[in-house]
Amino acid sequence: MTLRLFFHSDDLKANAEVLDCSPQENEFAVVLRATLFHPQGGGQPCDTGWIDDAQVLRVVQDGQQIIHYVDRPVAPGMATIRVDEQRRLLNSRLHSAGHLIGHFAESRGWKPIKAHHWPGESRVQFQPGEHAKELDTSIIQQGIDAWIAEDLPRLVALRQGTREVGFGELTAYGCGGTHIRRLQELGAVTIASLSQKKGMLSVHYHVD
Repeated sequence: MTLRLFFHSDDLKANAEVLDCSPQENEFAVVLRATLFHPQGGGQPCDTGWIDDAQVLRVVQDGQQIIHYVDRPVAPGMATIRVDEQRRLLNSRLHSAGHLIGHFAESRGWKPIKAHHWPGESRVQFQPGEHAKELDTSIIQQGIDAWIAEDLPRLVALRQGTREVGFGELTAYGCGGTHIRRLQELGAVTIASLSQKKGMLSVHYHVD
């Protein structure tokens, strides 16, 4: 099992032990004992970066292991791992903004069921509850802008083996993704549009 350092650390650089490096067509699959790299999953794109001089092209979860696909072989033993800072920050901003949208729509009677926190195509999807209230872009925008203005801090906890992430007094979500430390690190979040299909509400958004 790969130890997920990003669960409890915002570090972007560390020393890690390379357990295995295997050729895979035009790439090399690297297994580390512990990693700072977030794999693709949970609606979030993977981190990229470097293991020593090898470029990390993509990161995937395979059972309990995290596999790092790189452009050249890496020797077994200790190596320096570095996460691409700009990509991590954008992914963390988009994921955190998605949480706020989820909280606000829930407060109006909508149940979040799916989220996609990818640049250029970010959205959160909801099912209506029994007493769901009508939403529009301006109502959601005002709600999340108020929380960002309060600069609520991120809170992370492990509860019954599940990692939970919340901001300030907002209810924490079970989540394995990466997030900003405080809401003002989000910068500007724009609710771009709402769409409905077969009773499902999709809230589309982006960060600037």
